[in-house]
Amino acid sequence: MASYGQFCPMAKAMEVLDERWTLLVVRELLLGSTHFNELRRGVPKMSPALLSKRLRTLERAGVITRRGSGQRTSYHLTASGQELEPVVRALQSWGTRWVGELGQEDLDPHLLFWDLRRTLHLEEWPRRRTVVAFLLTDVEPRVSHWWLVVSAEGADVCDFDPGYPVDATVRTPLRLLTRVWRGDCGWTEALSGGQLDVLGTREMSAALPRWIGQSSAALVPRPRGVVSTSAAH
Repeated sequence: MASYGQFCPMAKAMEVLDERWTLLVVRELLLGSTHFNELRRGVPKMSPALLSKRLRTLERAGVITRRGSGQRTSYHLTASGQELEPVVRALQSWGTRWVGELGQEDLDPHLLFWDLRRTLHLEEWPRRRTVVAFLLTDVEPRVSHWWLVVSAEGADVCDFDPGYPVDATVRTPLRLLTRVWRGDCGWTEALSGGQLDVLGTREMSAALPRWIGQSSAALVPRPRGVVSTSAAH
């Protein structure tokens, strides 16, 4: 780890945490990912080699501990790592409030559906298996079709047809669905705008926004009349 050459505790902390991707890896661990492939799904644009390097750095710093070996290796936050939770939450809230605009490079269906899948309130869903198809209208065809499969056992997301009957189809631009998930706009606003459609029975169409919900970022109050620092990009 490079040193700032300062005795300041903040400088010493940043020697561990300010390398690119490091805090995002910590975020994934705080959200419950423990295996390498789970972590990769939470940081899909990070190379496997760099993820391995960051995990080794965090382990040496005492932020995480590694258990098992080979295919059974898992990673867990230590007491030191768990203490970063309010730091990560504060950065999430700050980013939500003050850096709101999304560039094209920020839109990633892999990360969006992974985040959506792991935070669903399963108690809201029917006890039977329910399949929701998503058609993204503003991306390349190879990443435009996704399926969310929810059952009493849990939820999974597929970028290939799982072969089950589809209960509802959501047709939307990726940008709009991302904004809804972040809380930049609500389901009602998106549906009334005509770009996002839910195709299915009347009951499914009415219930699906509640079943899917929004991310925790939607709970963060937004300042009024403040121009985002990224709005000009």
